[in-house]
Amino acid sequence: MRREFCQGWLLAGCLLGTTCTLTAQEVVHALTGTVTAISLTSKIIVVKTDDGSDGLFKVLTNANASLDFANRIRAGAIAADAFRKTGTQVLVYYFGTGENDLRTAVALEDLGVSPLVKVRGTVVKLDRHEHLLTIRNPAGVATTFHIDDKTVAETALGVVEGEKCDAQKGDQVRVTATPANGVQTALFIRER
Repeated sequence: MRREFCQGWLLAGCLLGTTCTLTAQEVVHALTGTVTAISLTSKIIVVKTDDGSDGLFKVLTNANASLDFANRIRAGAIAADAFRKTGTQVLVYYFGTGENDLRTAVALEDLGVSPLVKVRGTVVKLDRHEHLLTIRNPAGVATTFHIDDKTVAETALGVVEGEKCDAQKGDQVRVTATPANGVQTALFIRER
């Protein structure tokens, strides 16, 4: 009996010690927009966001911050404190809600200055095998987008690689894509 009691306390102590050593990770999200200003002194990036949300982002200064941010997506972006291009369309990777404080920009991915296709609509079909997403805009026009290894998707759980997009038939989404050779390749998929 005494042995079982000691084992129980030992197990509880191990679990408590493990729980205390875990650190919370910031969930990284993404949105698109155009960089309009960068202040190196105040460490603020201003983005005219495509979704109309507040476009002020403070720059991440803690290089050791614990982030839930896929390595493949991170590798294609530039750290927010090193990004210097204004007037370019970007994917902003950030954490925070912006409700009581500025959101924190972790990294930015340069989408260039050329025209991008931006479509809002309802998911008709997500074909994971063929890597295709078909949506219908409010006017009833269906558009199909190719999803490749550079596509990024914003989900309820944060930013994920495009092939992990979990959009379902009937979901409302916004797609930012690049047209090339008659194919529109999705750069960013965001559930509305």
